[in-house]
Amino acid sequence: MEIKPIFAALMRNKTGPILVAVQVALSLAILANALHIVNVRQAVAARPTGIAHEEEVFTIRVRPLTMGGHQEQIATQKAQAAALRAVPGVVSVADTNQIVLSNSGNYNGIGNTRVQGARLPTAAGYFTPDSLVKTWGLNLVEGRDFNAGDVLEIDQNASKDFPTTVIISQATGQKLWPDAASYVGKKLYFGAGDGARETTVIGVVERLQTPSALIGIEGEMITMLPTRLSGNSRILYTVRAEPGQLDRVMKDAEQALRKLHNGQVVVRSTTQAEERVKRYRADNALAWMLISVSVLLMMVTASGIVGMASLWVTQRRKQIGVRRALGARKIDILRYFITENLLITTTGIAGGLLGALALNHLLVSKLELARLPAEYMLFGAAAFWALGIAAVYGPAWRAASISPAMATRSA
Repeated sequence: MEIKPIFAALMRNKTGPILVAVQVALSLAILANALHIVNVRQAVAARPTGIAHEEEVFTIRVRPLTMGGHQEQIATQKAQAAALRAVPGVVSVADTNQIVLSNSGNYNGIGNTRVQGARLPTAAGYFTPDSLVKTWGLNLVEGRDFNAGDVLEIDQNASKDFPTTVIISQATGQKLWPDAASYVGKKLYFGAGDGARETTVIGVVERLQTPSALIGIEGEMITMLPTRLSGNSRILYTVRAEPGQLDRVMKDAEQALRKLHNGQVVVRSTTQAEERVKRYRADNALAWMLISVSVLLMMVTASGIVGMASLWVTQRRKQIGVRRALGARKIDILRYFITENLLITTTGIAGGLLGALALNHLLVSKLELARLPAEYMLFGAAAFWALGIAAVYGPAWRAASISPAMATRSA
């Protein structure tokens, strides 16, 4: 089959083909970038936090109705931790000031010198008198974990004491000492100038995300300090349960704390999996919205192709009948309409690829999105070629099925 007659026929009635080609171009440009954004956001949401077997970890928030002074609060925290450790099925417990992926928490400016007035990078600060390394199953790649001699008991309302040891993540070490092969023994300063608080790195964990879990190295810049703090109205404990025992251990842990306080306490538990869902709720909503928009665009494009092809079949009814009477087979009529549609779709795809690149350039410059990989454009092009063939097949088959006698009959 020659393309030239088909092209000439299209040029005699350009409005319909141009509208369909534009529709294909716009849909492809949006589809390729939408799928890219969905994939990027899903990859971000699926990043490992550094916590091993998240499905075995939960957080329990405790708010006693009466607080007492510094010593009483410290004693209460120790009693609460002991009560949690006594629950059957509990593997490890750690008091902490914040939780991974909780989306809010404590951040500090840190540096490798006491430079005055320097713009410091920030890192999430996890305070714990226990072993977050053990409770969260963190991979300690260098140095050691905290021991009892490292822990300070600090009254936040009165004391200016500060711990002298710190555990950091590899991301923190890379940021502060990019050329160093080892970070243990390095001096890390909280704040700048003469008032900066000096600590010594004693351990390095491979990875631990911050509460906000930003994209890039900032999302894993953390410090861990060995402190037990008083002065907080709410106390957080992160607990690791034995495999398969999470639901039961959560209920028993809440009961143990209520019993310890004779019911004079507010207790609430959440799993680490729930924290992940809450943190990435907006990302998942965006992904589903973009998927829905993409599906709708493809449906609208398909309906446009079907409508155009159906209209052409009606307009060319006598022409089709004459061709059939002259010996054209059903496959010839079918191939004609499919080829015609492929010409239109291919023109739209060419424009859509250029549009996809232009839209991605805008997103990269304004939203710092990653460059659009070629495979997304190739997938989009293949999808619209397949969509075009599928959408035109029904009208083309009806055209091929028209009998010469019916097609040439006068109205």
